Amino acid sequence: MGQRDHWAHDIYDVFKAYAIAIVSHVPDAGHSRLIDLCASDAAMRVVPLSTEEEGVALAAGAYLGGQRAVLLMQSSGAGNCINMLSLIKACSFPFLTLVTMRGEFGEFNPWQVPMGQAVPATLAALGVIAQRVDAPGDARDTVDGAAGLAFGSSCAVAVLLSQRLVGAKRFGEG
Repeated sequence: MGQRDHWAHDIYDVFKAYAIAIVSHVPDAGHSRLIDLCASDAAMRVVPLSTEEEGVALAAGAYLGGQRAVLLMQSSGAGNCINMLSLIKACSFPFLTLVTMRGEFGEFNPWQVPMGQAVPATLAALGVIAQRVDAPGDARDTVDGAAGLAFGSSCAVAVLLSQRLVGAKRFGEG
C-alpha cells in the first residue's frame, strides 16, 4: 500500500469505528479506493447516485431509520446540493460528507476552478462546518473529529480532501 492509498484505509477505519452503514457516491476517481474498501465490507451498503443531492436525502432517511450514512462527492457536486443542504439545518440531523476537491493544485480543467474555489464559502453559508485534509497523515484524525462532531451534535460537517492529497488529474484521466 503506497502513501497515496493510505489515507483511504485510514478513512475506512474511521467509518468502521462509527458504524457507517451506508456510503453513497456519484462515481469519482478521487474516492475510488475508499469506495472499493467500503464495497468489500458486508456491513456497509454502497449506493451509487445519479446526482449528489440524492445523498443528502439518503443520509436523512438513514438517520430516521437508526443508521449512519456518509456522502462521498467531488467539489463540483457540492454545487448540485445547495438546495438540499438546507434540509439538514431545518431538520437537525447529522450529516457527514467527504469532498474530493478540484480546481486547486495542478488542475488542468478550467471548468473545475470556479466551484472548487467556492466550495468552502458555499458550505459555510449553508451552515456546513468544513474541515480540510492536505496531508495523508491528517486524514484519520480529521475524519474522526468530523464524524464525532456530525454524529454527536447532529450537525453538518464536510471534510475537504485537497487536490494535493488525492492527486491532481491530468488531461485525459477520468
